[in-house]
Order: sequence, then C-alpha cells, then structure tokens
Amino acid sequence: MKFWNYVHHPRAAMVLLRITLALLMLFHGWAKIRHGIGGIEQMIEARGAPGWLAYAVYLGEVVAPLLLLVGLWVVPAALVIAINMLVAFFLVHTKQVLMLQSSGGWALELQAFFFVTALVVAMGSSRD
Repeated sequence: MKFWNYVHHPRAAMVLLRITLALLMLFHGWAKIRHGIGGIEQMIEARGAPGWLAYAVYLGEVVAPLLLLVGLWVVPAALVIAINMLVAFFLVHTKQVLMLQSSGGWALELQAFFFVTALVVAMGSSRD
C-alpha cells in the first residue's frame, strides 16, 4: 500500500478545513464583540447605506463560524463567510489589490484565503 493511501481522507480534510476556517474567523468576530463595530458602521454610512447593516458582520464572523464548528448548515454558513469577505473587500480593501506587504506577500492574502476557503467548504461539503 502506498503512503498516500494512508493520508488520503477527503472527508477528514474537509472537516479540518471547515474547523480551521471557523476558528480563524471567530478571532475576527471576537475582536468585533470586544471592541464594537463603530468603524464598520461609519464606513457603511459613508457609502450611503444605513449604519445598522454593520451588525451583519456578527453573522459572518460569529454566527456562521459557530455553525461551521458544530457542522450545522455548513453550506449556507460558508457562503455567509464568503459574502462577508466580499463586503470587507469592497468596504476596506479595494485599494490594496495590487499591493504587497513588506514581507513580499500579497496585501490581501488573508482576505483571499478566507474567501476561497469559504467557497471550497461550501462546494466540497457533503449534503448527507
């Protein structure tokens, strides 16, 4: 038996990816719980939308990750996180698309990681 037969476990891989996404996103949610969403509210209002929409960040950074952790409504929760990342990109990060960090990495690598990982979790999760 070849080595990769021992490590090839697609379902376990999806669970690991789902839990990693959930835990890492929860850190962002926890920061919003501790420090509030006033800055997000101001950015939304500056774009002409009602400030109360900022509370949706709790869905994308707290509720959806908790659902991923427990394995409930995985596909919708992952899609909420992907949408959350698109909103973050358009609210905050559009000027960084072509920028690099001082270490040489893409300025938006974390946002891209969260977005793509959420899409992979949504597309790869079984509906059993």
